[in-house]
Amino acid sequence: MSYTALYRKFRPSEFEDVKGQDHIVTTLKNQIKADRIGHAYLFCGTRGTGKTTIAKIFAKAVNCEHPVDGSPCGECPSCKAIAAGSSMNVIEIDAASNNGVDNIRQIREEVEYRPTEGKYKVYIIDEVHMLSIGAFNALLKTLEEPPSYVMFILATTEAHKIPITILSRCQRYDFRRISIDTISARLMELMEKEQVTVEEKAIRYVAKAADGSMRDALSLLDQCIAFYLGQELTYDKVLETLGAVDTEIFSRLLRQILDKNVTGAIGIIDEMVVEGRELGQFVTDFTWYLRNLMLVQSSDDMEDVLDISTENLALLKEEAGMVDTEILMRYIRIFSELGSQIKYAGQKRILIEIAVIKLCKPEMEKDYTSLLDRVDSLEKKLEKGVVMAPGGSARQGGVNSGQPGQPDGEMPKAELPKAIPEDITQIVNNWNGILSQMTGLTKNYLKKGLPSLGPGESLLLVYDDENAYSYISENRSNCQDEFKAIIAERLGKEVELLVKLNDTGHPSGEIYPDLRQLINFEIEEEEF
Repeated sequence: MSYTALYRKFRPSEFEDVKGQDHIVTTLKNQIKADRIGHAYLFCGTRGTGKTTIAKIFAKAVNCEHPVDGSPCGECPSCKAIAAGSSMNVIEIDAASNNGVDNIRQIREEVEYRPTEGKYKVYIIDEVHMLSIGAFNALLKTLEEPPSYVMFILATTEAHKIPITILSRCQRYDFRRISIDTISARLMELMEKEQVTVEEKAIRYVAKAADGSMRDALSLLDQCIAFYLGQELTYDKVLETLGAVDTEIFSRLLRQILDKNVTGAIGIIDEMVVEGRELGQFVTDFTWYLRNLMLVQSSDDMEDVLDISTENLALLKEEAGMVDTEILMRYIRIFSELGSQIKYAGQKRILIEIAVIKLCKPEMEKDYTSLLDRVDSLEKKLEKGVVMAPGGSARQGGVNSGQPGQPDGEMPKAELPKAIPEDITQIVNNWNGILSQMTGLTKNYLKKGLPSLGPGESLLLVYDDENAYSYISENRSNCQDEFKAIIAERLGKEVELLVKLNDTGHPSGEIYPDLRQLINFEIEEEEF
C-alpha cells in the first residue's frame, strides 16, 4: 500500500477534529441544528487553515441522514459516499484551472437537476478569486437565487479580489491563523498515534515555521520524520532538515554588528552558507529576532507574546539593553526591505552581506536612524578611550601630527571676530523679532540655527540638526528667500544668507562663533 502524507492521512472528517477555528465550527453546527442553512458561503483565510476541510465536513453534515450535534455521523451511505469522493451531490471545482465563462455556464445548467439522493447539491469552488470577470458575472444570478436544494461554498485566500456583488450575496467566514500552541498540541497528538518520538522543542519550532498553517506544519513534520526515519526527532535535527538557523547564531551576529565588526559578521554569514542554511528563511527569522528584541525593550511582560524559552528570553533581555530602540528599528527596516528583495534574487548571499555591512557602517546611510547609530558608535569609542581627530578618524592617545602641539582629538575653539559688520549686528540684535514674523516649521527650524559670520560679511546659519538643515536648504523659496525678505524690510537692503550643516561631530558652538555672545540681542520679541 502506498504511503499517505500526514496532512492527508489525518485530515479532519468531522467538526470535532478541526482545530483553531472554533468560532466558525460553532456557527455552522448551530445552523445545521436549527435548520437555518444558507445558500452561499464564502470561506476566507490563509493557506492550510481548514477552508476546504470544513467545506467538505459541512457538505457531509447538510446531507447526513443522522447528524449528531450538528456534525455528520460518518456512517450513513451519504457520509460514506462523500468521504470516498463518489457522491454526485458534492462537486469540487478548482477555479484556478476552470475560470472561464463556459465553466460557470455548465454549473448553471447542472443546478436545474435535483440531487439523486440526499437534500443538497453542494458546489465547492476553491480559489474562487481566480475566476474571470465574465465568469463572476455568469455566476451572479445563480448565486443570488439558486434552487432550494443548491448550496455554494466559495473558498479563497484573497478575498479582496472578489467583486463586491459576489461578497454581498454570501455569508462570509474569516479563518484565523492557527496558534503555535494549538498546532503543537495537534502535532504531539498525531506523533503519539504514529509512534514517533519527538522533542517538544522540535515540535514547537515546526509549529512556528508553519506560520499559522496546520497543513504546512504537517508537511514540514513529514519531511523531518522522513529524513531521520526511525530516530528520535530532536530540535537540532529539525533545524538541520529545514535549513533553519538557531537563535544562538542570531545572538552572535547581533553582537558582531553592535561592535561594528564587519569581518566577524561576514564570517557568520559564510558559516551559514557552508552549513547549507536557507538564506531566505534566515532573513525572515533574523527580522523576527530583532522584532522580539524591540518588544522586550517596550515591556517587561512579553513572555506570552514572544513564545520563547526562559533561557532565550534572558538572552534577549541582556541584548535589549545593548542597543537603542531607534537603532533597532533601523536594523528591522533594512532587513524587512531585504526580505522583499531576496525572494527572487539570484545572489542572495551578496544582498545579505550588503545589508550586514550597512548595519555595521551607518555612515553609508544619511537618514535619521543611521545618524543615531553613528553617534552611538562614537560614544562607545569615547568610552573606550578612543578620541576622534578633526578628519573623523579614530586615534588612541598621542599628538595630532596635522596640528603640532595640539592634543589629538581636540577641535579648534571658536574664535569670536574682532569686528562685526553693522548690518549683521542689526540682524542679530533684532533676531527674535525677525523670527517671530516667520510661521510654522520654517520658524521652528530657523530657531535651531546658530547665527555666525560668513565670508564677505554674509550671515551664516550653522545647524547641528540634519533634519532642520535639510528643510531650510531644500525649501529655499519658502524659507531662505522669505527670511531674507524680512531682513531686507528691516534694514532697507539685502544681506547674503548662507546655510551650513555642522558635520564635525562637535557642537556648533565650539567650532563657529556665536554672534549672540558679542551682541546684546533683544530679549523680548518686538511688537508689530
